[in-house]
Amino acid sequence: QPELVESGGGSVQAGGSLRLSCTVTVYNIGSFCMAWFRQAPGKEREGVAVISDGRGYNTNYADSVKGRFTISRDNGKSTLYLGMSSLKHEETAMYYCALRTRATSYLPFAPSSYDFWGQGTQVIVSS
Repeated sequence: QPELVESGGGSVQAGGSLRLSCTVTVYNIGSFCMAWFRQAPGKEREGVAVISDGRGYNTNYADSVKGRFTISRDNGKSTLYLGMSSLKHEETAMYYCALRTRATSYLPFAPSSYDFWGQGTQVIVSS
């Protein structure tokens, strides 16, 4: 059973930047598709960015974050990253990383497509 631990959240002013990290223990993450999700109070969990297994040559982003967020991975460090810039107040949420163990030919955004989750890291964007 892998453990996913997010870090890097915090408070930032609108327009600012943050870089989230997700370190995975036990598993060698190189074989697995991984993703970042976020959930604001009272809202459903939504997919933000997905990265393919292996070297992560393929990525998928929610329309709302394209051009501002970058997902990447370092398999040697078993770590997933999310670079976020030009942050908006409405992006205040808990951010989660997730890992999918089943092979996939696409990069899914549905939470049900992922098998393991971290506990989340809080991002607060002040206006």
